[in-house]
Order: sequence, then structure tokens, then C-alpha cells
Amino acid sequence: MGDRALNRPAVFLDRDGVINEAVVRAGKPYPPATAADVRIVPQAKEALERLRTEGFLLIVVSNQPDVGRGTQSGGTVEEINRLLQDALPLDEIVICTHDDADGCACRKPKPGMILDAAREHGVDLTRSFLIGDRWRDIEAGRRAGITTVFLDFGYDEPRPDPSANLTTSDLQDAVSWILKVRTYARH
Repeated sequence: MGDRALNRPAVFLDRDGVINEAVVRAGKPYPPATAADVRIVPQAKEALERLRTEGFLLIVVSNQPDVGRGTQSGGTVEEINRLLQDALPLDEIVICTHDDADGCACRKPKPGMILDAAREHGVDLTRSFLIGDRWRDIEAGRRAGITTVFLDFGYDEPRPDPSANLTTSDLQDAVSWILKVRTYARH
């Protein structure tokens, strides 16, 4: 692929809870059940356009184990992804439909989705970031060797350990911090 020679930085984003609102039940986040249930995070488009303007590739890496568990169809996940790609400036959405028991290399906290997308798009991981709202996201980013941002929404589940490079509860704050860190690193 031609992008490979560019060695560009990327921001890897989790899907549910980062660019679209997660459905929270009993303190736990879940994906929307249908495309009609998708609510894009307010100001997500603006935040992602700021990153795009600064030269970042925008790649979603998302665990979608409900497909493997049979509680959500692959067609529904594809429909949600198409809706998000039509509404937001995303370069690619990569999903893993496996559950932990499958032992795949792509399911976060393993870094397989990140590493594969980085190879495909010629991404420089040392200049890249990951934004996620669950410990699995942060651990996958750490294992891939990229800087991590944890969007903390107070879910009733384990937190990243060790913590992310930045913890916030606002996507715009995360983007501002990424752009500040990137600018500082260039000087």
C-alpha cells in the first residue's frame, strides 16, 4: 500500500464509549443493539477532524465479542460501522468478533488489531496514540508500544493497571492533550 512509505502517526480509537456512546447497564458498558440506537459522542466529529488536520490516521479497533457469542449479528456490527464511517472522518474500522476463550491475537488486551492495522497503513507506532474507555484498550495500546489515553466514565469494572498516560472523561480534552504532546515532542 502506498501509505506504508509515509510512516504516519495514527490515533487508534475504541468504538463503543469513545466515538459513539456505550449503552451502560448496571455500571457495565455495552454496544448499541442496532444502528438506530447509535448515538455519536457530542463533538466527536470536531475532535477527529482536529486530529485528521494534524496528519493523524484515524483507525478504530474494537472488540465485538457479541458476534462470536451469537447475541449480535455480524450484519448489525457492519451496519453500525458503516454509519460511523459515513458520519466521522475515519480511515478504517477493525473489529475482533472473538471471545476470550478463542485465544486469538486480535482481541484486546492483545495488540493484534493495532499491529496489523499499523503494518497495513504504514503507521509509526512510536508517534501514535490509543484512546479507549476500558482497561483492555489501554493494555492493548501499551503492548503495541503506543501512548495511551483512558476515557474514565466510572464503569463498574477494573481500571487500567498501570494507568494510562492520560486519564480524562472528555474526548476533546484527550485530543487537545495529544496535539500538545505531539507538538512538544517535535521541538
